Amino acid sequence: MDRLLAIMAKLRDPAGGCPWDLEQDFASIAPYTLEEAYEVDEAIRRGDMKELRGELGDLLLQVVFHARMAEEAGHFGFDDVAAGICEKLVRRHPHVFGGEAEIRTAEEQTRSWEAIKAAERAEGGRGADPLDDVPLALPALARAAKLQRRAAREGLGAALPAPAGEELDAAALGERLFALAALANRAGVDPEQALRDANARFVARAKAARRSG
Repeated sequence: MDRLLAIMAKLRDPAGGCPWDLEQDFASIAPYTLEEAYEVDEAIRRGDMKELRGELGDLLLQVVFHARMAEEAGHFGFDDVAAGICEKLVRRHPHVFGGEAEIRTAEEQTRSWEAIKAAERAEGGRGADPLDDVPLALPALARAAKLQRRAAREGLGAALPAPAGEELDAAALGERLFALAALANRAGVDPEQALRDANARFVARAKAARRSG
């Protein structure tokens, strides 16, 4: 880890560093960060452990790159990033690190994790609404799925879309989604933006349901 940090510092050194690395900023590197995360996912799906090792290294480089730029700007360094995630993991697993009541199942841990996150949001002045921290930057379909899972867990089922009345396996569902993309193309509609807009309407309905409940 120390060697990787030293290499990144050298690449960003104005005296003898790499011109490309020196030109980058957070915004220019962000797309590479997303791309590397998807490549990790692809290696996992293929079950290619040799490829996964390499892709995890590429993803780690993204963390180091962002942390180096933040350190140069006087915001934080890699050690702060590592310390922050250590503190978060300990705080969100009190049953492991705090000697509190035993959590016996993954479902119980999920509920505990969400409760702790809600408390953190409230303490940080971000409000306690569980939908507020589902990232807007997620692809629209991934965000739609996460919003719906979060809403169902929080008892906001009334805001969820009504079931279509048929059971679909993964292949059939994939074909249905592909057909919807084709329909959007014929209509001249950007399907990603259309779903982003639908996500926003869903969040508004869910919040209204929470207030009225």
